Parts: sequence; structure tokens; C-alpha cells
Amino acid sequence: TTGQNGLMQAQAFLDSAGVTGLVLTKLDGSAKGGFVLAVQERTGIPVKLLGQGEGIGDLTGFTPHVFAASLVD
Repeated sequence: TTGQNGLMQAQAFLDSAGVTGLVLTKLDGSAKGGFVLAVQERTGIPVKLLGQGEGIGDLTGFTPHVFAASLVD
């Protein structure tokens, strides 16, 4: 249900705001955030940042091959 919830939340933001990029946060725990691939595929909006902690300094640029590798680790 987490993935479906993420898709519904993304669609709500797209419907009401001028979204130009996706930011995937909270990758420091057990959640891998794989649903973001479905959001990107459905919308065509690029993933721009990843958050691997709780602070602003924990945001890094999105690198597709690094993200893909982390999904299967």
C-alpha cells in the first residue's frame, strides 16, 4: 500500500502545483523508495534529489545507476 499511497500523493501534487521535479526522501531507513520509478514513468517528471537523512545537507543529486544499484543491494 505504500507504493499506491505514494502514487496518489504524487498525483495530488501534480494536480494542484507546478511540479517540475521529484525529491525522494527518507532513504536512510528500510524504505527503498522504489515507487518513485512508477511516479516518474507515469508523469515523465524527473527525479532531481535524494535525501539520505533528515537534514538539508543530506540531499544529493539523483544518479540513476546509483539509485538502481541501491534497490537491489
